[in-house]
Amino acid sequence: MAAASASGVLLSAHSSSSLPRSRQQPKPSSSSALLKSNTCASELGFVSSQLKGIAISAPQIHANLSISAASPSLIQPVARRICPFTGKKSNRANKVSFSNHKTKTLQFVNLQYKKVWWEAGKRYVKLRLSTKALKTIEKNGLDAVAKKAGIDLRKV
Repeated sequence: MAAASASGVLLSAHSSSSLPRSRQQPKPSSSSALLKSNTCASELGFVSSQLKGIAISAPQIHANLSISAASPSLIQPVARRICPFTGKKSNRANKVSFSNHKTKTLQFVNLQYKKVWWEAGKRYVKLRLSTKALKTIEKNGLDAVAKKAGIDLRKV
């Protein structure tokens, strides 16, 4: 049972592919696929086992790229959603739907970047503070609020 297709190639009813065998890609043997994957992995600097996925050797570390944990220039501070003056932080709450289905959510602090005039330093200080802290600074003064929070404005 063979039928002619539009391209003129005879198709067999028993063939699993629409392309003739001469045009089909040869299926790689398992050893050649294993060798190809190990070659790609060795280019990355490590070799992994194809069967269990276990690293056989550790990645190569270059001697001139040594990283010291004691170096403060490499450690970057993470911006947290906490006001340094008031200590306000995110509140865990439930978002309640009409069907009374409760989903955990976070209510974040209203943090703003603000340049505040520092009278003792005769300059502006750029701070990230909550709006509640801003009202407190307007009422009590920047020096008093920073002293109470233990913040050194000379380092800011």
